[in-house]
Amino acid sequence: MSLLEALAVLGVGFFAGSINTIVGSGSLVTFPTLLAIGYSPVVANVSNTIGLVFGSISGAVGYRRELEGQQRRVSVLSTGSLIGGVTGAVLLLTLPSSVFDAVVPVLILAACVLVVAQPRLSAFVAARRTKVVEHGGIELWIGVFLTGIYGGYFGAAQGVILLSLLGIFIADGLQRLNATKNVLAVIANGVAAIVFVFAADVAWEAAALIAAGSIAGGQFGAHVGRRMPEGLLRAVIVVVGLIAAVKLIADF
Repeated sequence: MSLLEALAVLGVGFFAGSINTIVGSGSLVTFPTLLAIGYSPVVANVSNTIGLVFGSISGAVGYRRELEGQQRRVSVLSTGSLIGGVTGAVLLLTLPSSVFDAVVPVLILAACVLVVAQPRLSAFVAARRTKVVEHGGIELWIGVFLTGIYGGYFGAAQGVILLSLLGIFIADGLQRLNATKNVLAVIANGVAAIVFVFAADVAWEAAALIAAGSIAGGQFGAHVGRRMPEGLLRAVIVVVGLIAAVKLIADF
């Protein structure tokens, strides 16, 4: 890797760490960059996942104040992310990428629609419950588990999907749900990264550069994201999700 390529990877790592903390989809920048440098798709995906885990941790730490009082919620939903992340990592190493190619853009577009409709859908769900379910119930757990599979497999716009699900099934502020999203993404990507370390070829130089950039980006993203009004944050989520879906459809 040349010096210019190394600087490019470091820069896109910073951007990905920032955007992942605010909403998600950072992989849509880092993954193509690694492909352009010459890494194979699987090596690029694996190295990208390992590198961005550190940025996700940084972003989760940046949102730590919004996590206060959410310990039980996070502990319950984390099991879905953990099991899903391991499953997705195994699928990446055993299945052809075409298995997810067609369905991913549809998932992201659906998530964008859900984010827009989330206030009404959340009220609809709440009105039909006999008691408050702090962690969203079994329906949300299944959704987090399936999203964890996607996160361990590839994960672009994983945050958009998670935020749409959390907003529908949990009556809480979007910033607090974003903090929960960051932790769930860390777990899904983190366990996938552990699988990759022991079972896949890793471009360690690229992973280290993405990690360094994304750690700084995670802190920057938390600084910016936590100060966004909920309406603006919701708009950013939808715009980023639409861009991600269009890009994936174009690539497909």
